[in-house]
Amino acid sequence: MKKIAVINDLSGLGKCSLTAAIPVISAMGVQACPLPTAILSNQTGFDSYYWDDYTERMEAYTKQWKKAGFRPDGIYTGFLGSTRQVEIILKFYEKFAGPQTKLIVDPVMGDHGKTYKTYTESLAEQMRRLAEKADVITPNLTEALILLEGSEGMRSLYEDMQIMERDDYFREVRQAAVRLARKFSLKGLVITGIVTEKEGKREVHNLILEGETFSLVSSPMYGGGYSGTGDLFASVISAGTVKGESLETCAKKAVAFLREGIQQAVEEGTDPNEGICFEPYLYKLWKEKEDLK
Repeated sequence: MKKIAVINDLSGLGKCSLTAAIPVISAMGVQACPLPTAILSNQTGFDSYYWDDYTERMEAYTKQWKKAGFRPDGIYTGFLGSTRQVEIILKFYEKFAGPQTKLIVDPVMGDHGKTYKTYTESLAEQMRRLAEKADVITPNLTEALILLEGSEGMRSLYEDMQIMERDDYFREVRQAAVRLARKFSLKGLVITGIVTEKEGKREVHNLILEGETFSLVSSPMYGGGYSGTGDLFASVISAGTVKGESLETCAKKAVAFLREGIQQAVEEGTDPNEGICFEPYLYKLWKEKEDLK
């Protein structure tokens, strides 16, 4: 069975990070091997939370993996709270990655044109170092622009893009994807969560660049933003990449899976901080050839 080292925080409530990644990767027939970066009582969107930083324990933890002869088929990184954690992961990659190991990086730094509270320019620079090693990255538009322009350049370009006509907007996103692929020598990337509105109807799009081929996987947008949807999406991408599936196939599978979980969350009136109702639909990820319509 293929294995993925999943490097992310563990939040007890909120259905994000490791509690999102482990069930999704497992449902896709890949073993998820968690390396926690922090332990939280609940994700940080709640009014208060307990946080235990795991940075100083990560190397002792992975030393035991080395003794056990662990060799992952994939390494998937999510939220990283400091430059020190990125340094540890870069060392982990050098020690544990073999010639066939896939590195999938979700460069969590911001969204909707704003950076997260944990963001620093030095963290962004370290994320670029990690992206240089990656096979695939899954930034949202904000994070894609941060990787290219830094936070100040991102804000200016992001604001300009929001008032563009649809065709011009997507042209700019495609150009950003090409620049990212060239800058970091990527085999593939997905720019996630691109929201457009037409005639009062909102859609969310995922732009995929694999090699020199573009594709777009879209879905109607239900409700607002929910905790963990980005983690769930990136987890499908990571497991599918390790299994040799195309990014377009992975994205279609992820969108179909998320759509049903989001619809149920909307119907039940679930608090967005609690995440979506994805558990009843995990079985669909196991299918090798599922209906992706």
